[in-house]
Amino acid sequence: MLEFLEFDFMRKAIVAVVVLSLGMAPVGCFLVLRRLSLAGEAMSHAAIPGIAVAYSIAGLSVLSMTLGGLIAGLSVALLSTVLARVTLLREDANMATLYLLALAGGIFLLSVRGTAVNLESFLFGNILGLRASTLILIGATTTVTLLVMALILRPLILQTVDPVFARSQSKHTWLISAVFMVLVVLNLIAGFRALGTLMAVGLMIVPATAARYWVDAVTPMLGLAFCFGAGSGLLGLALSYWLSNVPSGPSIVLVCGAVFVVSLLFGRNGLNVLARRA
Repeated sequence: MLEFLEFDFMRKAIVAVVVLSLGMAPVGCFLVLRRLSLAGEAMSHAAIPGIAVAYSIAGLSVLSMTLGGLIAGLSVALLSTVLARVTLLREDANMATLYLLALAGGIFLLSVRGTAVNLESFLFGNILGLRASTLILIGATTTVTLLVMALILRPLILQTVDPVFARSQSKHTWLISAVFMVLVVLNLIAGFRALGTLMAVGLMIVPATAARYWVDAVTPMLGLAFCFGAGSGLLGLALSYWLSNVPSGPSIVLVCGAVFVVSLLFGRNGLNVLARRA
């Protein structure tokens, strides 16, 4: 059953999904706790134009596509915040509009510049064909994420639990939010080559939502989200190897979905809460 470990491309995929889960777990948990899960989805799609422009200029350069996606994603987040302050529309409406326009523009650019295969690779990833440079990017992103999260963890928790009190204690809470959103976009960019822009956010959000059904504290939620993400990644890769014509990225996210359903049904904070109250 473990014969797929004999292949180098499969070992690279396993390393990638475990390391990605390690960095995405804390980011995804705080997105869920801060009720910004859909913002993660928006940022994932908003990065596509920057990736497409970088791809048109420099080809499959990991550094250029990372910078392009980071600039595009953060630009959409910043522009939606500015528009929310100067117009009647709220930030979520502006973000939804901008990310849809960004998604359409990015797909248009990719279609003009590349082939259908390139477009599919960008949208759904190619975790079984990762280069060494991509693995380095994933490792560097996870390292930066864990170091920065360790530095901002206390104010981030305070801002998440009681934002009014956090603002009364410091005038720089916006800086913590800005740094956190940079980590969100950075992890999505790191994951797009492996899982694509459509699937990367699934590894970030779904394990975190599943973990929330089991625990009530932040620290165990972070650990459980990583276990769910890494375990789903390994099982999803195994399923895509055992079953013919099953893409790896969607297989990983579907396994995450199965973990979510089990957590919903049997977790201490899932449907059992409603049953006890009834």
